[in-house]
Amino acid sequence: MEPIIQLRDVTKSFGSHTVLEDISFDIPRGKVSAIMGPSGTGKSVLLKNIIGLLRPDRGEIWIDGEETVRMRERDLYRVRRKFGVLFQDGALFGSLNLYDNIAFPLREHTRKSEGEIRRITMEKASLVGLVDHLRKFPGEVSGGMKKRAGLARALALDPEIVFFDEPDSGLDPVRVAYLDELVRKIQEETHATFIIITHNIPSVMRTADYIAVLFRSGLVRFSSTQDMITCDDEIIRQFMAGKAGGPIGMDELATERTDVELDLIERAEAAHVARRKQREQESANEVMQV
Repeated sequence: MEPIIQLRDVTKSFGSHTVLEDISFDIPRGKVSAIMGPSGTGKSVLLKNIIGLLRPDRGEIWIDGEETVRMRERDLYRVRRKFGVLFQDGALFGSLNLYDNIAFPLREHTRKSEGEIRRITMEKASLVGLVDHLRKFPGEVSGGMKKRAGLARALALDPEIVFFDEPDSGLDPVRVAYLDELVRKIQEETHATFIIITHNIPSVMRTADYIAVLFRSGLVRFSSTQDMITCDDEIIRQFMAGKAGGPIGMDELATERTDVELDLIERAEAAHVARRKQREQESANEVMQV
């Protein structure tokens, strides 16, 4: 199992609250891996650390053989070109139709001609079954179509790694099943590494080759889906079965973060963005002085 992402003792705190503590595991290349756990256990924060939107207080994150935690912003930008991300609501631009939403990364990050952009956009739209709906705007389509358009946009630059942040949120069980089939089909066609943040056990059983379970800021286990099914760990068994009785109590199942924690996360993200802009300006000034 060749890893494409390696996490080593990743720790992240907001104020006195430790969200991630000593997280270490390897995500295999070319497979579908799911990151699961009760609400509030740091799944989305872990995703943001891997992408580089946040930086851990301690530990290392290796992406395709490169350590990114201490990487300069310009190098981190290069590594991010390996990523595609499907956010919970698709994160589509409401003022753009589906075609322009899918084409956006190509126009923003490449110098391709409009003819080439159209070819790629139509190819990705066909992959997710949206060719007949590209003139529509996000406000005119269903939640499932928004997800598919977001997925097509995430695939526009042919990323090696695609992240899904709770892709099934807001969808009924039937549409979740269709989305799962689409995820497996696209992964098998592209051979990209897919990483899914989700709570949906049936969805994970249909899509994931490997599963990581987080609990109380730590990693309980990372192993193949089959190993998880037969695992005798009490936390794993309770979570996978979705039962009330067990070591996971009601406190760990809170669906909302506290206002204080949200404020700390927002401040940390804003500070990181400000530092990044400052470093980019400093780099630009250095170039102009040469």
